[in-house]
Amino acid sequence: MTLDGGTTAESPVVDVTSLKTPPAKQWIVTSSVTSVNTINPIRRIVEGMTAVPNPDKQMIHLSLGDPTVFGNYPPPHEAIEGIVDAVQSGKSNGYAPSNGYKEAREAVAEMITVETSPVTADDICLACGCSDALNLAITVLANPGDNILMPRPGFSIYKTFCGSLGVESRHYDCLPSRSWEVDIEHMTSLIDDKTRAIIVVNPSNPCGSNFSREHILDIIKVADQLKVPIIADEIYADMVFSGKSFHSVASLSENVPVLQCGGIAKKFLVPGWRCGWVAVHDRHDIFGSDIRKGLFRLSQRILGPCTLVQAALPHLIRKTPTSFHDDTMKRLEESALLVYEKLNKIEGLNPVKPEAAMYMMVGFDPVKFPGIKGDLRFTEMLISEQSVMCLAGSCFEYPNFFRLVLTVPQPLLIEACSRMEEFCSKHLQAAP
Repeated sequence: MTLDGGTTAESPVVDVTSLKTPPAKQWIVTSSVTSVNTINPIRRIVEGMTAVPNPDKQMIHLSLGDPTVFGNYPPPHEAIEGIVDAVQSGKSNGYAPSNGYKEAREAVAEMITVETSPVTADDICLACGCSDALNLAITVLANPGDNILMPRPGFSIYKTFCGSLGVESRHYDCLPSRSWEVDIEHMTSLIDDKTRAIIVVNPSNPCGSNFSREHILDIIKVADQLKVPIIADEIYADMVFSGKSFHSVASLSENVPVLQCGGIAKKFLVPGWRCGWVAVHDRHDIFGSDIRKGLFRLSQRILGPCTLVQAALPHLIRKTPTSFHDDTMKRLEESALLVYEKLNKIEGLNPVKPEAAMYMMVGFDPVKFPGIKGDLRFTEMLISEQSVMCLAGSCFEYPNFFRLVLTVPQPLLIEACSRMEEFCSKHLQAAP
């Protein structure tokens, strides 16, 4: 019977065994183009190293940019107080706005505001660490096929983020002979109509450099003339040695819009708490509402950093005494001067004296070490012979250098310098 009440002939019975079956498919599951293009140069180089430490010598790691590893740089008491209060209050166990609690954003705005570049909570987007803030800043500005300028040597994660997005990384040179100032002419030559931003890191990882006010103005002048925004990586803001002053890019920029990226990882010695921010500085409304809306949309992918850390942020920022930061920098400077003086006496090594942060770049003269082919081999041999690990300059796009970290306890720094002297003496080829 049909649906309208009529009748129809019976449908023939089909023998399913006689039907042809499609050929069996094989499982093929591949990773995405985005994942393939996501490469961390440091991880790739370190994981490819085959050196085995000298079993007769204790391993000394001068490669880890984590000030908490050895326990000699604990966070401020106020950090612990803030996080304990947040846990015990029971008020921060749910979701927060994707750009962060307003109270936390207000505290950040208060901390980074200066007279020439004031910001409010509405200008702040919290992120899961400064690295995530940089990711947000790059992603909100650049499309596949665009390019972004970044320093050489520089933090490798800029290139990682750009690679994921199909954005070209263009490296401008920083000059060791000028305390790692930017080669302004070279930077300018890299800018074209596809350039979406200039990344400026100050103070610098890996260099430990700190730009003068005048040099930052030179960088801003180029960005202004060519109408390119600046992404300012300022995770080491205020972490400068005695006699030096920190100037944020935004504080000196009259026209160029700036996305300022920062966090609590290094200044407050809690890198594992993963809390950073992007601050939008835009005096002339060049970004308009578009970039702020874009940052908010992007923040919805992760929904912000841990709410307990956000809740602790106002107490941490407002109550940590200046003496805590002063003591941290005093100790870092002492270690920097100690290592610089020792390495500067070793023939074949050319350390660049740091002025900030927690790193030092050390060059070596390949002519004086003809048996060592490049910085990767230099650092591998240093591990296998002396059990001292530094990061090769190639990790930062800068060959014939290596980076060492200054947060290691001083007795270990002294021992590491002694071993490097022994290593260099062994492999140095005397001048004819």
